[in-house]
Amino acid sequence: MRKSLLAVAVVAIAACSEPPQTGSEKSLQTSGTEKAQPTGNSATADTQDNPLLRPSSLQYQAPDFSQIEDAHFEPAFDQGMSEHLEEIQAIVNNPEPASFNNTIVAMEEAGSLLTRVSRVFFNLVGSDSNEARRALQSKMAPKLAAHSDSIYLNGDLFARVEALYNQRVEEELDAESERLLEEYYDKFVKAGAKLSEEQKVTLRALNEEHSKLTTEFSQNLLKLSKAIAVVVDDKAELDGLSESEIKAAAEAAADSGHEGKYLISITNTTRQPVLTSLTNRALRQRIWEASANRGTSGELDNRPLVKRLVQIRAQKAGLLGYDNWAEYQLTGTMAENSKNVMSMLNSMVPAVVKNTKAEQADIQAMIEREGGDFDVQPWDWAYYAEKVRQEKYDLDESEVREYFEFNRVLNDGLFYTMNRLYGITFKPRNDLPVYHPDVQAFELFDHDGESLAIFYADYFARDGKRGGAWMSSFVGQSGLLEQKPVVVNVMNIPKGPEGEPTLVSFDHVTTMFHELGHGLHGMLSKVHYPSLAGTNVSRDFVEFPSTFEEDWASHPEVLANYAYHYKTGEAIPEELLEKVLKAKNFNMGFDTLEYMSAALLDMEWHSLPADAPQQDVEKFEAQALAKHGVDLAAVPPRYKSTYFSHSIGGGYSAGYYAYMWSEILAADAFAYLRDRGGLTRKNGDLYRKHILEVGNSRAPMESYVKFRGKEPTTDAILIRRGLKPDSE
Repeated sequence: MRKSLLAVAVVAIAACSEPPQTGSEKSLQTSGTEKAQPTGNSATADTQDNPLLRPSSLQYQAPDFSQIEDAHFEPAFDQGMSEHLEEIQAIVNNPEPASFNNTIVAMEEAGSLLTRVSRVFFNLVGSDSNEARRALQSKMAPKLAAHSDSIYLNGDLFARVEALYNQRVEEELDAESERLLEEYYDKFVKAGAKLSEEQKVTLRALNEEHSKLTTEFSQNLLKLSKAIAVVVDDKAELDGLSESEIKAAAEAAADSGHEGKYLISITNTTRQPVLTSLTNRALRQRIWEASANRGTSGELDNRPLVKRLVQIRAQKAGLLGYDNWAEYQLTGTMAENSKNVMSMLNSMVPAVVKNTKAEQADIQAMIEREGGDFDVQPWDWAYYAEKVRQEKYDLDESEVREYFEFNRVLNDGLFYTMNRLYGITFKPRNDLPVYHPDVQAFELFDHDGESLAIFYADYFARDGKRGGAWMSSFVGQSGLLEQKPVVVNVMNIPKGPEGEPTLVSFDHVTTMFHELGHGLHGMLSKVHYPSLAGTNVSRDFVEFPSTFEEDWASHPEVLANYAYHYKTGEAIPEELLEKVLKAKNFNMGFDTLEYMSAALLDMEWHSLPADAPQQDVEKFEAQALAKHGVDLAAVPPRYKSTYFSHSIGGGYSAGYYAYMWSEILAADAFAYLRDRGGLTRKNGDLYRKHILEVGNSRAPMESYVKFRGKEPTTDAILIRRGLKPDSE
């Protein structure tokens, strides 16, 4: 029986988004917008010397990082907010009756300086942070929140927007313009434009506090990533790691002042990649506990922030007339309300738990066969799961990595695939300045030679970069503003030791495809209004174009083009490739349950009503997981609350479910194109026209139906995930 979109779903594991931005700078971005080390405080320098105060002279206004210094940001922010308010006030003071052009279009054109400085600054805070930038982020957060409130709580400005909205039929606008008007009206209402003056005062205070606390939460996570790194004294404890990995750990330790020792960095999720290989159980436990217990003690204890942030959101939602923050956040999304989200998540719990317990039984049996006298713990799962996988599929992950050398993956995997699908070509732009030596710049060309965008590739892990992977924009696409996009992909791939190639896990390979899917959503956009362009779509649609690209990583023709041994140059043996593909869905119960637990935790936090007291964090987590039957001790949530940046940091609050929702669309779309011939320009052009080019210029489901011919079902995702329904 075919199931509807809301009936059943399984989940995407990759977690990415644009870096969570603090305050309201993201909502204020309507138009496009360092030297390796800051040169000190030159804020008093003549403003003519500040490159942020004028559009960059580089192609497509790409930031001139060779000229930008940290001291330039604060005066540029101040001037940007001042100019923006002047432009908004001019709209309010316009004696002419409100029209679409003198109100809505005028707002689209306003704020170019603030947008430019915000995009550069917050991208650098996420990917190349330092003390000066973090200090300014804390300082600017409440100012930007207040700036946003001064616009969206402006009664006279809203009166113009509301008048246009009420007469939108008479305006006879084209479809994209009408959608923009509706989006503006909804944005003003959700921001509190209809509240009384007394309520607006309360809302402003909540927004200011929220901006400060989300900034503190995010900065604590960045500090924690360094503070909780595990230092190992004895090389023997690293048994199981390759010589290259041990060498990299030694270099990392030396760089951190631990000469002669070994440093294992902690990534942003609960589980850690090295747990797959390390034979030393005590060290595995130490690493896992460093990850799982982060943000629960000392100066970087995030628990008070978690308690207050979810309370602020609930209070804000109540003030705006919603039962809770989840209901507030889900208005205007494909899911529509929290009931639909919870229904989707809970519908999969029995099948996922059943599959996970079967995996756990296999792992426990492996432990016992090897003489272990203990029940599997979270720090054991990955290690013994890898042994089970090797036994079932005779597959060695370290052997597989040797066929995925980074540069080959990038050029002969990602770029090759996008050329085959869309006819586009990435050409290096070594002349463009970058913000870090590891960053590469490219120019994107269409099949007819037209230049489309600038693309920055920032793939390697380093200090000062937040965990995870994401796409963001330095300049957004817009026909109105005659702007072409400048986009960046950011990841945290461990770089190979000095002088050695970087070998990439297959998980990282698929994440590279995922992030470039976001990148293409931004770079191939062909929308008139900047607020509707590119990735400015609902959270539960934005992950669709990225997840869709993942499956091309394992497409036979694509693999045949990039999977070559880094030493011998020989293609991956057919037998090994077959094992890789067969093992792709191995451990999927664990992966899915780990994600679902975090998604349910996110929804439970944000389903609290406005009058709920602050919660005990650990107790609330335990109760939430037990409530939904996902409290398996050996499979903790992918994120716990104290380091759940998607949810508590704010970017995906009551929205972490979106990865699952989007995967339904992605799996259905990929299966559809596979049946139409797979990797062809005809298929790519169809997808590009109806999905990538249209942004939010029409409703997401309308775009999907124009592409697919009908709404998606969950048939393809069940196959993609390899999870049997509970009834089987």
